[in-house]
Amino acid sequence: MQHNLKISVVIPCYNEEEGVRKVIGRMPRTVDEVVVVDNNCTDGTAQVARSLGARVVAERTPGYGAAYKAGLAAATGDVIVTLDGDGTYPPEEIPRLVDVLEKRGWDFLSASRFPLSDPKAMGLSNRIGNWILSAAAAVLFFKPIRDSQSGMWVFRRAALGRLRLTSDGMAFSEEIKLEALLQGLRFGEEHIPYGARVGEVKLQKWRDGWRNLTFLVRKRFGWV
Repeated sequence: MQHNLKISVVIPCYNEEEGVRKVIGRMPRTVDEVVVVDNNCTDGTAQVARSLGARVVAERTPGYGAAYKAGLAAATGDVIVTLDGDGTYPPEEIPRLVDVLEKRGWDFLSASRFPLSDPKAMGLSNRIGNWILSAAAAVLFFKPIRDSQSGMWVFRRAALGRLRLTSDGMAFSEEIKLEALLQGLRFGEEHIPYGARVGEVKLQKWRDGWRNLTFLVRKRFGWV
């Protein structure tokens, strides 16, 4: 609980047994609820999460966006925070980010990884890809976002009902930010430190990057 608000954290997972153990272990005491989405895991992710006190939700439709839709629907907090299960985003920053959300009167805060605190945490091709996608979002929607691909957000649960979220894939990350802006929510970005991932890399950067780019075009012209 923080500012008399119940805090829920949603973590989508596909085979993140090692990472989710560390992420939940780093969770601040102000967090009231952790929801882990088991997106067809074949390892011990769900068992580890339950053993550490998380509520596990199963979502059989594969994809980052599909997992998030299930997890966000299950979260009961007044404020929802999202993290990846690989340890790249810092749970320790949650109390500070909730403070920022409250003090600035925002509805939706997106945690920006740039400039990188540790340049080794993200390869050059990923940095270039992030820049291209963020620039494309700004050109297509006239909505500048410093880090359109960030997977850490802090927002008021009441805002969810105003967002039209369609993507089941990686494009969900850029879509939720754009929807927040397009629907007139009070939106802002706040810098966070970004770390190296724990466990196997799941992102297929060229395929996912292209899909994210084409999604932006389709969304801009109402084709989704």
